Amino acid sequence: MAQHKKGPAPRTIALERIEILFDQAYRNRSDPALADRYVALAREIAMRHRMRMPRKFRRAFCPVCHVYIVPGDNFRVRIQHGKVISTCRICGTVIRYPLH
Repeated sequence: MAQHKKGPAPRTIALERIEILFDQAYRNRSDPALADRYVALAREIAMRHRMRMPRKFRRAFCPVCHVYIVPGDNFRVRIQHGKVISTCRICGTVIRYPLH
């Protein structure tokens, strides 16, 4: 029987695709509908492969309404008491991250 060559793991491919989609979302941030669609596709890929999205990508969209974050446009960012406080202007969600 012929031997099969092993390619990259499916999770590695999924992570590469997620990176590409978030790069496209960043490039098309002036078109909110397109940027949000790229985020939705990236989330679907992560869920399909049951993998946790890297932190830099998790913080690039609202965890409730899943819109791509454009600070000053649809997100307000403040620093208070050693925390970064982000407020979504679409759904009103307040997210707090520790400031390092």
